[in-house]
Amino acid sequence: MRLSDFQDGLASALLPPPGASAPPPAWLDALLAQPGFAVYRNTVAKGCIDALQANYPAVHALVGTDWLRATAHAFVHQHPPTDGRLMGYGAGFADFLEGFGPAANLPYLGAVARLDRCWTESHLAADAPTLQATWLAQQPPEALALLRLHPHPATRWRWCAEHPAYRLWQCQRDGLPWDTDLPWQGEGALLTRPHDAVQWAPLPHAGCALLDACAAGATFEDAAAQALQAAPATNLPALVALLLRTGALRAPEPC
Repeated sequence: MRLSDFQDGLASALLPPPGASAPPPAWLDALLAQPGFAVYRNTVAKGCIDALQANYPAVHALVGTDWLRATAHAFVHQHPPTDGRLMGYGAGFADFLEGFGPAANLPYLGAVARLDRCWTESHLAADAPTLQATWLAQQPPEALALLRLHPHPATRWRWCAEHPAYRLWQCQRDGLPWDTDLPWQGEGALLTRPHDAVQWAPLPHAGCALLDACAAGATFEDAAAQALQAAPATNLPALVALLLRTGALRAPEPC
């Protein structure tokens, strides 16, 4: 038997994929018959559920422990981890929630989950120097329009047109009291990590559009045009100042 066959068989036995109907090979059948294997299987599943609960704290705060762990149990068996480092586990949890029947009366939950995921990705992203306002101010106007500014590796941003996802998420992350008068309108969020800790701030639609364009390789002139197309009344200098202040943009590579 090849080692990879043993590893694949053991993994499928620990977290059986949904719809699996093929009988296990004889060697695995004998292993499954051991009383201790059920304990091992439960331990692995619990570890994945614990990781998902830890990686989605705002979702946990909104729905409670029992609901989240029951949902996580279903997710784990449909989407077992592919990496032993569980700190990054749960990449598809937001999509799963949006198609999960018991969450149908919580339509904002997927958007909140995406911000929890943004925090994890920002926390785990590579370090890099941030773009400084002094460097940008030194560029001649004709060169500024043609600059291709890139988001910092740890920068994440999301626009949610239907729900106040940022403030729902922020309340849980910052331990703020629930606002019963919260305006139910679209919001954007910006998460950055210019130094050691992840930071977050509200981001207007134009800011999300500008970062989308920068990430796609657009020139600054084109990115600014897309931002103004998303929200024509945008104060572009103030928006750029926000991105610089939060460390959302990466310093240019040295020539």
